Amino acid sequence: MKNFINTLKYGCVVLLLSLHVSCNEEAFLEEVPMDFFSPENSYQNFGNFQAALTDLYSRVRRIHHGSADVNHFAYWMSTDIAFHAREDVGRFGSHTVWLVPTNGVIAYHWNEWYKVVSNANTILDRVEGADLTSEEQKVITGEAKLFRAFAYRYLVYLYGGVPLILDEITSPKTDFARNSKEEVLEQILADAKEASENLQEINEVTDGKVSNLVAYHLLAETNISLGRFEDAVAAASMVIDNPNTGLMTTRFGVSTNRNPEDEFLNFTQQGDPYWDLFQAGNQNRSSGNMEAIWVMQFDVDTPGGMLESSGGYVNALERWAGPVAFLTFQDPNGEEGAIGNGRSNYNSGGRGVSFMRNTDYYLYDLWEVDGQQDIRNAPHNIIRDFVYDNPDSEFFGMSSVANPSPTKINQDWRWYPYPSKITTPGDHPDDLFSDRERLILNTSAGATYRDMYMIRLAETYLLRAEAHLAAGNIENSARDINTVRERANATPIGASEVDLDLILDERARELVYEEPRRLTLHRTGTLVDRVRRFNAFNSTEIQDHHGLWPIPFAEIESNKDVILNQNPGYN
Repeated sequence: MKNFINTLKYGCVVLLLSLHVSCNEEAFLEEVPMDFFSPENSYQNFGNFQAALTDLYSRVRRIHHGSADVNHFAYWMSTDIAFHAREDVGRFGSHTVWLVPTNGVIAYHWNEWYKVVSNANTILDRVEGADLTSEEQKVITGEAKLFRAFAYRYLVYLYGGVPLILDEITSPKTDFARNSKEEVLEQILADAKEASENLQEINEVTDGKVSNLVAYHLLAETNISLGRFEDAVAAASMVIDNPNTGLMTTRFGVSTNRNPEDEFLNFTQQGDPYWDLFQAGNQNRSSGNMEAIWVMQFDVDTPGGMLESSGGYVNALERWAGPVAFLTFQDPNGEEGAIGNGRSNYNSGGRGVSFMRNTDYYLYDLWEVDGQQDIRNAPHNIIRDFVYDNPDSEFFGMSSVANPSPTKINQDWRWYPYPSKITTPGDHPDDLFSDRERLILNTSAGATYRDMYMIRLAETYLLRAEAHLAAGNIENSARDINTVRERANATPIGASEVDLDLILDERARELVYEEPRRLTLHRTGTLVDRVRRFNAFNSTEIQDHHGLWPIPFAEIESNKDVILNQNPGYN
């Protein structure tokens, strides 16, 4: 009976096939997915497109803060601001070791940014025939083009001229050809311009969503790269002059009535607006922060939020850049000077692992003129001492700077000064404490529990200063720089002092561990020079050709129908 049923089923299927094919062969052969998502059934209405756009936000967030730790180090490690804390070549500690065509990190950034491009192209190609109002179509197109432009921004500055892909690819393709750097920049410009016209105003979007001001910021940066400096000034001015933006010059948000304090460092410092910018809950416009232009959202214990109170190293800036004094950090007697597994305080900086350490250029040279006058260098904004916190130590409560540890001298990576913006002292979730009363964190801690800036207004001021300088308007350039410095209580600079180096210095003071520093140095063509001048560990190993990354070998090998030329120095 079973064989009969199978035979009958087979016969019926054959009959149905023959009838269907004879009537409409093409329609029959067209596959219509019914039980899984595909481009054919996923781009139908506004909700579908919003889900696709959410994926773009998630991808960008993950590239910056949420994949394997090595990938994140690449934007800061071995630049002028940071080097490998343990003076190792691992985790992008060496350009010579890591910048090779077969390296997985190099391939990761290429592949992930092209995934953003690909998904944006799919949205753009599908939006026309969908059930959308004209206004919905406009906003969706604006967001997708902004993300495509943003992805090509990274690709062009890291790798140089790359293949421009502007349509959805639905079949295998092995004949990609590199476009010129100028062609890629022009495409970024075109996409960002359309986004600036289609996206909503910043006061109309919810926290985390891109607005037209993100597009204008990108237009300013791209026009600088294309040598169109007046256009860059005009685009940056659209952001700066917007009535809904402004530098935060007074205390605000959840920290308005709080001051930074630490029982071991024995200070209660007067807070300041710069410190406020990095307190958990203060990053978004909903907190009153008019300086926020684009902020990546990190929710704790929310599906897709990327942060867990039970631990996990997503958004792990604290873990990468935080020191590890709690690891057998000895007092001058050779006894344990530190206790616990890292503490949620300023003294130890949370649960770091000492992989990435700031250069002397950032920690000392940048502050030679203003010292403690510049609030960005205040004791609560850059932590410069560790106090022995083991009650059993003879040196309990004493400064390790005044009373040096032998392990600190011989293994500097156990403790070093760090910017407090990398962590959230006192704001770690309860589940991360092994001893809440003493603020001792468990081994699974290490993430930075706050939202992260992608673009902040201070950067737009410094972009406009760069454009003014390039256009020869040095007085205006100095004025923009001094606007940022005034908030920091730093000494004003004179027009005669302004050059690109000075602007890059100011970006380091203001934006350390916010801007993808490597991208900025690639964009300005200054990476190799500044690493040689300001990074003692990497100064001798970096080579002239490291101003661009190599094209991943796998991409060249699989592109069999057209030669995908490698960047010079990597053949």
